[in-house]
Amino acid sequence: MGIRRILTDREPALHKVCKPVEKFDRRLHKLLDDMTETLAEANGVGLAAPQVGILRRVVVVDTGDGILELVNPSLVETSGEQIGPEGCLSVPGKYGLVKRPYYAKVRAQDRNGEWFEAEGEELIGRCFCHELDHLDGIVYTQVMERFLTEEELMAEDEE
Repeated sequence: MGIRRILTDREPALHKVCKPVEKFDRRLHKLLDDMTETLAEANGVGLAAPQVGILRRVVVVDTGDGILELVNPSLVETSGEQIGPEGCLSVPGKYGLVKRPYYAKVRAQDRNGEWFEAEGEELIGRCFCHELDHLDGIVYTQVMERFLTEEELMAEDEE
């Protein structure tokens, strides 16, 4: 396994639509393992393959319940609404106010190509939507209402 360099939002790869994964092989497994290690090292909750320069529909998520690997994911259901702070490993040190669904359900394949569904509310719902946006070349700064100020971020931390 290895730590991969996380691209910043200025790099063109982050703004391209990713291609589906067709081969479920050792290269995919290595990518998933490297992404998991990179996510842990960066102390993030989600990482999409284009963030490490790979234009494939692959995401890893860890909202505290362990790693969830999503290959060729798609949103199949959303409901509700939440507005809150959102950050991104590709936009270091900045946070924006973003409106997302409160609940999201995704359908994806695992590292061996088996289909499954995963769902969640609040942070999980936000993370699914954020990471799947990356697969379509969208960074949260393109859908946010505005950046949050230092004072607003400090107030969030105190709550």
